[in-house]
Amino acid sequence: MTKDGGKVFHFEEKDEPLRNDVRELGEMVGEILAEQGGEEFFHLVEDSRQAAIARRQGKGAEALESLVCGLPAQRAAQLVRAFWLYFQVVNLAEKVHRLRRRREYLKAEADPQADSIADALTRLSQDGRGPDDLRKLLEKLLVEPVFTAHPTEATRRTILEKHQSVARLLVEWIRGGEGGNLTPQERAANRDRIRTQVTSIWQTDEHPSARPTVRDEREHVLFYLTDVIFRVIPAFYEELEERLEEIYQDDIEVPVVLRFASWVGGDMDGNPNVDSRTIRESLAEHRSLVLPLYRSEMRHLSRALSQSLSQIEVSKAVQDRLDEYGGAFYEEMEKLPQRHREMPYRALLRLMTARLDATLEDKRQGYSSADELASDLGLIADSLRHNRGRNAGLFQVRRLIRRVQTFGFHLATLDVRQDSQVHRKALAQLLDDPNWPGRPSQERSRRLHQMLESGQPYPGRPGEEAKRTLDVFRTMDYCRHTYGPNAIGPYIISMAQDVDDVLSVLLLARWGGLVEEDGSSPIDIAPLFETVADLESAPRVMKSLATDSIYGEHLKRRNRCQVVMVGYSDSNKDGGIGASRWALQKAQAALVETLRPSDIELIIFHGRGGTVSRGGGKTHRAVMASPRGSVNGRLRMTEQGETINAKYGLRGIAMRTLERAFSAVARATSRPPADAGEEKLQERRRALMEEIARDSRRAYRDLVYREERFYQYFREATPIDVIERMHIGSRPPSRRAQQGIQDLRAIPWVFSWTQSRHMITGWYGLGKGLERAVQEHGRQTVADLLLEWDFASVMLEDVEMVLATADMPIARRYAGLCPQHGDAVFSRIEEEFQRTVELVTGLKGIQRPLDQAQTLQRSIYLRNPYVDPMSVLQVNLLSRWRDSDRQDDDLFQALLATVNGIAQGLQSTG
Repeated sequence: MTKDGGKVFHFEEKDEPLRNDVRELGEMVGEILAEQGGEEFFHLVEDSRQAAIARRQGKGAEALESLVCGLPAQRAAQLVRAFWLYFQVVNLAEKVHRLRRRREYLKAEADPQADSIADALTRLSQDGRGPDDLRKLLEKLLVEPVFTAHPTEATRRTILEKHQSVARLLVEWIRGGEGGNLTPQERAANRDRIRTQVTSIWQTDEHPSARPTVRDEREHVLFYLTDVIFRVIPAFYEELEERLEEIYQDDIEVPVVLRFASWVGGDMDGNPNVDSRTIRESLAEHRSLVLPLYRSEMRHLSRALSQSLSQIEVSKAVQDRLDEYGGAFYEEMEKLPQRHREMPYRALLRLMTARLDATLEDKRQGYSSADELASDLGLIADSLRHNRGRNAGLFQVRRLIRRVQTFGFHLATLDVRQDSQVHRKALAQLLDDPNWPGRPSQERSRRLHQMLESGQPYPGRPGEEAKRTLDVFRTMDYCRHTYGPNAIGPYIISMAQDVDDVLSVLLLARWGGLVEEDGSSPIDIAPLFETVADLESAPRVMKSLATDSIYGEHLKRRNRCQVVMVGYSDSNKDGGIGASRWALQKAQAALVETLRPSDIELIIFHGRGGTVSRGGGKTHRAVMASPRGSVNGRLRMTEQGETINAKYGLRGIAMRTLERAFSAVARATSRPPADAGEEKLQERRRALMEEIARDSRRAYRDLVYREERFYQYFREATPIDVIERMHIGSRPPSRRAQQGIQDLRAIPWVFSWTQSRHMITGWYGLGKGLERAVQEHGRQTVADLLLEWDFASVMLEDVEMVLATADMPIARRYAGLCPQHGDAVFSRIEEEFQRTVELVTGLKGIQRPLDQAQTLQRSIYLRNPYVDPMSVLQVNLLSRWRDSDRQDDDLFQALLATVNGIAQGLQSTG
């Protein structure tokens, strides 16, 4: 039992092991801090923590202020790193506890775990879905996480590797704990190894001293792909196959249902450091990483598959392929010892390895595609299957086949993205029309049609903008031929507004040489609708494109498949969370209805960020809350920043993440159409949500865009000036020359409000919308309509979590940094916060946010005493740094430490 601000928390029995782990790890961190920083430093850390706890219990804030305010810059940075280190181990302990809970669940042999593969298949079977239904579902099902180039938590690879080591040691510690098989000496040795790794983390800079390059960002993302996801893919398919056989007792073949993509190296939007060169470099590095992984496994297989012809037979296909490769790779064949030549699987795998080496070196004898490698492995698998080899190596061969099918020779598909304004500027040069960007959309569309129909070359002289743009399409063509058609993903148009934005890309692709022999362009063009207004226009734009003669022919050649990306970040910054979520929900439903008559397969690509403000939250819950027909077997969503580490940082958690996504997509795709009664209820819900969204957007924009004092408040009452100087990504903080909030990127916008604990991006305005709805319709009616509706329920859960994390007393301290307008603006924010808390908790019938999710509530409240000292210190350091005209580098370095520390504590950035 523990207490925070009068709230008493009880650890459930299932969470007692976590409590014990955290206590023991906390003691270890204390020992490390005393050893590394001295006893005086250790006591400063402990006194600050105790003072923060006392403050939370209403015993005054003076003690905490006197301890941390005015500390020398280097001492302040050291204090913050102490709390940062604590959160490092606690975050890992919580992840490992999730693995512990999963193992306990599986050992209990109870009902399937919620949102697992077994749970999804059981529900589908109970709903009457038979084996043939499952075959059809699996044929069209594909989950595709897309790792993006916005890592606000781009922790260095060496730190990530140390996290992996600590996690493995924690798992050993847990398994060998009470009732385990570790001796006391072994457990002590395990603890020493954990302490060694944690001490090493303390002694390592957590972030690079220079701004990360695109290469650094790529390395960060590829760590998860090669070190975690690559390892769990076979286990995912084995679980799926086993559960299908168990529940359906039928031979259901499982196709590829998982693929992965990346934006790192292809996302040019607002980033001058990304261009055709980084596209080539990224895919080259992808291949240079994945082929050696295959090579290593093939060498292992060649040692494992030692079957001799004197003991077993092999298929004629294997023998024929061995003869073929023996001639093609004569020198490698000559190197084989004579005894190995009587081991056909071993010999063939050695020769296949030689062919893979030739692929990596771009030699003529190499594999032309991953399908060829998979086919060779398939020959071995078939031979084992038919020659008593099911228990003599087939399992390992099938694992490698799954990896090859999933990752190909490109590891992850590389999406390409660019701002629509860049295309307009390039076309202004190519069309010799300087006024092109300012012309009406319809006029631009007519001219684009003429050029596309005529097939004429561009009439103008390309300047640097046009040359750079055309070179991107030439590079895409080269990469498709070099690394395979799946190496290049959709071309995404940021800030897409109308038909001409899509036709522009089609024309630029042709002029850039990205064409097939028949003159068509082999790319999927994905408009990204981001603001509330653009989301509202999306169905009209897509209907026009579906009926457009030129684009319709393009879609025909693309198997009538259309990717549409919807943005959560800019729509939230534009209208607040209530209006944003509703605009996204309406846009998806309208897109489904708009494109259904055209028989076009719609793939909605979700541009989600790591925080609730930017579409973060529980993906599986969001999928189940999506409009009917909007999933349809496909889930493509961005993963970024701390979300990647949270979801894919450990293999067991990555497995659970993929299971949940698969389960949600399978169930959402199989939902029956709404009946008349449900549709009538939905009409009432939609009408109510329309009112809430309208009023919440008005309240949000009244503050953010119409309150004249707000921009200055934002600049002074948040650490935006620090974040703009941080080395957290390869791109600038603003899309274009910054004119105000509208041009600031969503990441630093959300990051700033998170750091200052206002968190207005995750709740502001919704309280006013709910209040007016209650006044108009009554509290009970609003509760009845919203709480049983998946969409509204998920939105309220997300807002509730943000409300529990926000802290107005801490935010008030930041408001004090804006002496001219702080009180006036903050009073509006605080009033809306109280309104939102009262409305959300009142509708749900609870006293405090997250009373119905006490594990999460406890985690947030118990972290506060460790975050509070860093927040108080950050306010003090901001004041001192600004007084130095932002010239004191020691203070700035201390501020960077506070930003990183608070982000670790809150597990949230931008």
